[in-house]
Amino acid sequence: MTIPAPLELWREPVRPEWIDYNGHMNVAYYTLVFDHGVDAFFDYIGLGKGYRETATGTTMAVEQHILYKRELLEGAVARCTTRLIGFDEKRIHHYHEMYDAGGGFLAATCEFMTLHVDSAARRVSPLPRGVQMRLGDILAAHEALPRPDALGRTMRVPSLSGG
Repeated sequence: MTIPAPLELWREPVRPEWIDYNGHMNVAYYTLVFDHGVDAFFDYIGLGKGYRETATGTTMAVEQHILYKRELLEGAVARCTTRLIGFDEKRIHHYHEMYDAGGGFLAATCEFMTLHVDSAARRVSPLPRGVQMRLGDILAAHEALPRPDALGRTMRVPSLSGG
């Protein structure tokens, strides 16, 4: 089976209740749309709702970074793409881009670090072997893509002295 690079697993319209006093989608809803994209990705790799209902494992985000590029307006359709950046036996590093599906422009990016957790013990635990194998296949496809400019960004105000 050919694995798309990047994956395109999620789309949803920008709802009227998501619009803030500036007339565009509020920052909280960018997070929500990205979270829906993450849910679709986890379904794709076998860690979705069905997994959590039948196993003692779950996933938990431990770090997230959003970069807002252009505003999304009411009625626009947010289209999310997903790239696997890396993983080990307990962590998944994934990156998402949100586009205006109609306008075609990049609206935002989001980078996540997610842990696999034993939900009964509330401790980090190894990913199931089958999921690790699936992630390996996806990573092989996604490593051919160029590194995203927004990946690993650091937020800071440069000092006047250049530091």
